[in-house]
Amino acid sequence: MNHNTQPEIITEGDPSSGKKLLLPFILVISLFFLWGMAHNLDSILIPHLKKACNLSNSQSTLIDTSVFLAYFLMAIPAGVLLKRFGYKSTMITGLLAFAFGAFLFVPAANNLSYITFLIALFIIGCGLTLLETSANPYAAILGSPDKAAWRLNLAATFNGLAAPLATIVGRFILSGKSHTKEELAAMTETVRNNYFLTEASTVKTPYIILGTILVLVALLFYFMKLPEVKTMSRDGISQGSFLGALKHKHLRWAVIAQFFYVGAQVCVTSFFIRAAQQAGGFDEYTALYYLGLYGTLFLVGRFVGTALLRYIASNKLLAIYAVICVLLSIIAITGTGVVVVYALGGLGFFMSIMFPTIFALGIDGIGDDTKPGSSWLIMSIVGGAILPYAMGSLIDAYGDNIQIGYSIPLVCYLIILFFGLRGYKIVHK
Repeated sequence: MNHNTQPEIITEGDPSSGKKLLLPFILVISLFFLWGMAHNLDSILIPHLKKACNLSNSQSTLIDTSVFLAYFLMAIPAGVLLKRFGYKSTMITGLLAFAFGAFLFVPAANNLSYITFLIALFIIGCGLTLLETSANPYAAILGSPDKAAWRLNLAATFNGLAAPLATIVGRFILSGKSHTKEELAAMTETVRNNYFLTEASTVKTPYIILGTILVLVALLFYFMKLPEVKTMSRDGISQGSFLGALKHKHLRWAVIAQFFYVGAQVCVTSFFIRAAQQAGGFDEYTALYYLGLYGTLFLVGRFVGTALLRYIASNKLLAIYAVICVLLSIIAITGTGVVVVYALGGLGFFMSIMFPTIFALGIDGIGDDTKPGSSWLIMSIVGGAILPYAMGSLIDAYGDNIQIGYSIPLVCYLIILFFGLRGYKIVHK
C-alpha cells in the first residue's frame, strides 16, 4: 500500500487491534534504542570533551545542558507538531533532526569548537524531544490501557540495551591518554593543540555511522504504514489542550517527579567515569568497563522490572526502588574505594524502571490530554540540563570532590518516593 494513503485510525484499547499494533510497536522500540544510544554516549563525551577542550567540571556538564535544554524548549512545538501531523510524521522529523546533529560532530571536531559541539548536541536534543514526545505515548496506547506501564517498560528495555553497547562505542572515542595541567603547560602550543585535535577527532566516525543509521531508519518509517491511535478520556469527552492537561493533579506530580528523575539519572551517569577514577582509583579504560557494567545493570533492571510489573502495582514498585536508591546514594557519598562504584552500579539497576513508570502513571486516564500531557512530561526532562550543572558546580566548590555531588541525586529520589506513595493518585472530580 502506498505510504501516502490515509493512516488507519484505531481506537485506544481496542482488543481486536492487537495484531495490527504489533509491527508498529516493534518499530517504535527501535526509537527507544536509538535515543538511549544518544544519551549514553553523552556520559562518555563529558569526560572526553572535558579533556579534549580543556574544560572545568561545570563547563563539561554543558553537554547535558545543551541536550536537555532542547527538551524544554522543543516540548511545546513537538506537542503542536504531534497534534497537527500525528505520530508518524513527528517521529520521522525527530530522526532527521537527530541525524543532522550527529553529522555536525565532524566540523566541530575538525575546528576543535566546543560551541559547535554544543550546537550539535542541542539539535540532537531537539530530535530526541520529537521522538520521545511521540514514541512514549504511542507505545503506551498501542493496546490495552491497563498494560500501558508494562508496554512502556518493555520498550524502555531496549533503551537500556543501548547503555552497555554505548561503552563498546566508547572504546573508539576514549584514547586512554590524559595529561595533568602541569604537563599541558609544559608542552609547546603546537604539540598541545595537536593533542587536543587528536582527542576531539575520535568522535567523528562513530557519529557519522550513527547519523547514517538514523537516516535509514527515517526512510523505513516513511515507507511503512503506521496507524494513528485515537485516544478517549474516561468520561468519553474529547477535549485536550496543553494548559488544560494540567488540570490532572497526578500529571502535575508526574512532571515534577520526571524532572528530578531525569536530573538524577544524568547526574549519576555523567560523572560515573570520573567517580570510578577518583573513588575507585581506576584508569580511564577500567572506569569505562565499569560504566558498561552500570549500563548492563540498567538493562537487566528493565527486564526484571518489566517482569515484576505483572505482579506488583507500578506505583509500589517505583516507591520500593526509590527507597533503595536513597540508600545507595548515601553509600556513594560516604563510602570509600570500589564500594562507591558498586553503589553507583546498583543505582543503574534500581533507576531502570523509573522514567517509563512515571510516564505511564502520569498519562493514565487523561484521554485526549495524552498528547499535550506527554509534552509536559517531555518538558520536565529539562531536569537533565539543570541538575548536572548544579552537581558540577558543587563538585568544583568542594575541590573536585565527585562523591559529594551525589547528594543531589539523593534529594531527587526522595521526591520520586513521594510520587510513588501519593502523587500518582488520580483525583476524580
